[in-house]
Amino acid sequence: MSRIPFSRRRAGAAAATASADTMVLEPLPVGVEDGVDLRRRRDQLSARLAELQWDLGGLVYEMAVRDTIRRDVLLRRAAVLQDVDAELSEVERILRMEDTGAAGSCAVCRAPHSSGAVFCWQCGAGLLPQVDAHPASRA
Repeated sequence: MSRIPFSRRRAGAAAATASADTMVLEPLPVGVEDGVDLRRRRDQLSARLAELQWDLGGLVYEMAVRDTIRRDVLLRRAAVLQDVDAELSEVERILRMEDTGAAGSCAVCRAPHSSGAVFCWQCGAGLLPQVDAHPASRA
C-alpha cells in the first residue's frame, strides 16, 4: 500500500474541512407539494448526515495519527452534525404525522389526534388551549 505524502494528505484534509463547514443543502423549490418536498429534504439530510459522520470519523483518525486532538475543531464539527441530525428528526416526525393523518398528540396521554379534533379520543382531555372568558378588568 502506497502512502500519500504528508503535504498532499494535509492539503486534502484542509479542503475537506473547508467544504464540510461551508456546504449548504439546496433550498426546497416553491410550488411543489409539501410531502414531496419533505421526502426530498429527508433524503438530502440523510445523505448529509452520513457524510458528516464519515468526515468526523476521518478527522478524529487524522488527529489521532498526528497525536494532536483538537477538541474545539471536533466540537464545531459535532455541532454541525447535531444540527443536521435534529433537522432530520423533525422532518421524519412531520412525515410520520402526514402518513398517519395525525396532527399532534394529546398533552395528557400522548395519543395521536387529527387536525380537527377538539377532545382526545383516548382520555377525553381538551386539545385546544383554554381562553379566559372574562379578561382582567381594566383600570
